[in-house]
Parts: sequence; C-alpha cells; structure tokens
Amino acid sequence: MRLSLATRIFLGYAVVLVTFGAVSLFAVRELHRGQLEIRLLSEGYLALSQSAATLESFQKNQANDTARLRDQADLTMRRMMIQLARQYFFEQMDQQLEEALAITRRLEEFAPAEERGFIDDVQRRLEELQAKYVEYRQDADEAYRVLEQAQPEASAAALRLDRLQDAEASLGATIKLLHSSLEAHTRQRVALTQERERRTGIAIIGLSVLAIAVGLLATGFAARSLKPVRTLIDGVSRISRGDYSAKLGIAGDDEIAVLARELDAMARSLAEREAQLAQKQEALLRAERLAAVGRVSAQVAHEVRNPLSSIGLNVELLGDQLESATFPEPDGGPEARRLLAAVTREVDRIAGLTEEYLKLARLPAPTLRAEDLSTIVTSVVGFSRAELERGKVTVTTSLPAGPVPVQADEGQLRQVFLNLFRNARDAMPDGGALEVRLEVAGAEAVVQVCDTGPGVAPEVQARLFEPFFSTKSRGTGIGLSLSRQIVEAHGGSIGLGESSARGSTFVMRFPLS
Repeated sequence: MRLSLATRIFLGYAVVLVTFGAVSLFAVRELHRGQLEIRLLSEGYLALSQSAATLESFQKNQANDTARLRDQADLTMRRMMIQLARQYFFEQMDQQLEEALAITRRLEEFAPAEERGFIDDVQRRLEELQAKYVEYRQDADEAYRVLEQAQPEASAAALRLDRLQDAEASLGATIKLLHSSLEAHTRQRVALTQERERRTGIAIIGLSVLAIAVGLLATGFAARSLKPVRTLIDGVSRISRGDYSAKLGIAGDDEIAVLARELDAMARSLAEREAQLAQKQEALLRAERLAAVGRVSAQVAHEVRNPLSSIGLNVELLGDQLESATFPEPDGGPEARRLLAAVTREVDRIAGLTEEYLKLARLPAPTLRAEDLSTIVTSVVGFSRAELERGKVTVTTSLPAGPVPVQADEGQLRQVFLNLFRNARDAMPDGGALEVRLEVAGAEAVVQVCDTGPGVAPEVQARLFEPFFSTKSRGTGIGLSLSRQIVEAHGGSIGLGESSARGSTFVMRFPLS
C-alpha cells in the first residue's frame, strides 16, 4: 500500500518523537537523580561537615581558653574571659547545633531511602552532643562561679576546672568522630555520583546520536516542503479570524514566498482600512448623536423660552404691584417679595440652561484667524484667577518663552478654557492646586489642565464627553460636550490624560499655524 506524503512524513516524525522522547525521559530521570545527589551533598553532607568543623574549632578554642583560665591569676582578666565565654561561645555552640539538626530534618524530606539510616545516625549523634553540651554548660557555670570570686579556693577551683576540661575533652572527641564520619561518607557519595554521571553521560550520548540520525532523515524533506505550507495555512486562518498583526515572514523567491509576501501586504492593508473604518464609524455615530441631541435641545429651548419670557415679565410686573400693595399682616409683604425673588432666580436659571442648550444645538462655525495660544491662555487664567482663589484654588502656569501661533476663534477657545477651569474648581471643593501647561510638540500645541482633585472614576471616564451626562448635582452635562465640539472644529482633539486619586489632567492638542 502506497502511503501519502503527509502520512510518510508523519510516520517519520513519529519515530523521531518516540526516539527523542525516550532519550529525554532517560536524561530527565538521570538529571533528577543527579540533582538529588548534588542537593544531598551541597545542602546536606557538606553543610553538616562544615558545621561539625565549626563545632570542632569552637570546642578547641574553648578548651584552650579553659587552659589559659587555669593559669590566669589576674581577677579582672579572669572575669573578662569568663564573660566572653558566656556571651559568645555558648551562643555560637547553640546556634551551630540547632543549624546542624535543622539540616538533618531537611534532609529527611528528600534524601533517598538508602541514606535514611546514615541521616538518622547523624541526627542521633547531634542530639547526644546537644545533651552533653547541656551538662558541659552546667559544669562551666559552676567552675565560672568559683573562678569569679576574688579569692577562690584553690582545691575547689582545680576540681571544677578538671571536671570542665574532662567534659571538653569528651565533647571534642565526640565532635571529631562525627566530623570524620561525615567526611568519609561525603567522599563515598561523591565517588558514587561521579561514577553514575560517567555512565549516564555515555548512555545519553549514544542514544542522542541514534535519535539525531533518525531525525535527520525525517527533517530533510519536511523542512523544505511542509513548513512554508503550514505557515501559509496558519497565516490565512489568522487573517480570516480578523488577526492582521502576525507576519508570515517566509523568505525566498519561490511561489510560496511570493504568496506569503502578498498575504502580509494584504493583512497590513486590511488592518489599516479596518482602523480607518472604526474611526470613521465612531465619528459618524458621535455626529449623529450630537445632531439628534441638538435638534431635541433646540426644540425644547424654543418651546421653553417664550413661556419663560412671559413668566419673567409677569413676575416683574407683579413685583411692581407689590411695592404699592397693602397686606392685612405685617409679614405678608416681605414674604411675598421673597417668594417672587425665588421665582425670578429659578426663571433666570432655566433661561440660562436654554441658552446653553441652544449653544450646543447651534454652535456657530469658528471664525479662524492667527492667534497666539499663549496669550489666550494667559488672558483666561488672569480672568479666572480671582474666582479660583475665592474657592481656595492656587493657579500656576507653565508657558513657552515665545509665541505659539494657531488658527483659532479666541472667543470659543476662551469658553473651552473657562469651562475646564470651573470644572477643576468644582472638583476641589476644599481647595487645591490648578496648573496650566502649554508646550509645543512637533507640529502641535499641547495644553494640559491639571488639578489635584480626587480624579475621575473609571466607570465615568468613558462617558465624560457625552451630552447631558454630568456627575454634579446641578450640572447640565453640556460643558465638556460643547468643549469637544469647539476643539474638534479647530482641527484639534481633547481627552482625559492621567487620572488618579491625586488628580486629573485634561489634554488638548491644536495644529500649529
């Protein structure tokens, strides 16, 4: 039975995979065993041997100090030597013994079964050494109490020192025996590990050569034929799913390479076109929403303005009549005038809202002329400074040294800046700092309005520039939407930059003249 090309390649790779898998499993197993051996030696036996050597060194030094203590006649020096022994030697011995026991406990967690007996023996010896050390410390305390006296009794001091030196000799012999046992066992394990590594290396080399020979036979045809085809299939699948970011990157001059380059070019073109369509669709939807909102706003404002004018006129006439009217009660006149004043304020407020709605619905096209954006910013900051300072807001500016020429309608830009400054003031009811920065970046003028308020909540950021959306209790939700219309009518853009609990930054960009 004839096998297809794909089947033959599959079978060849299956053999390669099985061969390399067997080699890998063998190597991983032996590597794991080698790592355990290294860990057993480095974290276990070598560390224990080092601890035993340190204990032996400490014990020899202490034995020498005890011998010098026997011959020391100066009381001050004797007391100083005793104090040093109590402060350093005992603490160091305790620490070293605890570290050695901790090492044996860690070794029990990963040591192979054949090593458990030796580890238990080492742990038993350390515990015996710890018990002897407790008895030695008691003997040392008794000897030190006698030697710390101004005129110790010679026979008692000699007896205590003899007992102390006997205990030190016993401890030294035990530690030395433990150290020798650890070093001998460590050398034995090192030799076994080296021999195992040598055998494992030979076996891995032989199996690897076999696997490489099998792999070379299967790779020759597959590398030249199937790899470009598979890459093309994957690339086409990604493009069909709408993923245009990945590149095929097939080099060469054959038909597959040419087709791959054409596919890459098509993917780039589709990605650019899709991005442009998304931007245009978003702009179209925003324009449709604004147009609908504008029509509704104009209709509502038109229907409200005439009744408001009539109400306001009648309230004024009624106020004039109240000036000459008489009331049966003394408080009747002031109360009536207070109520009429409240009505007048509400009528004025609603009239102001209708004017804002009309601005949103009938925003005139900007009258563009050459202006210095730095001068406009300085003028608006100066105009707003008193109002901001009454709200305990300090204002600072960072402006370039020279002029920043733009094509702008000064009146409309002033309206944008005033709106942002007042929003910043409202965001800092307890006071704060407002910084206005202007800089030139390439072919753009960038204006940043930074406040130290609580920032804009993430769920609010996406709706900041929607008409009639506001987080203020008495806000209209028109200011930022109107500002966005004005800035975009100037060929620029406006958006929220950084926003955190330390404040917010609104960024505007205008093309330089």
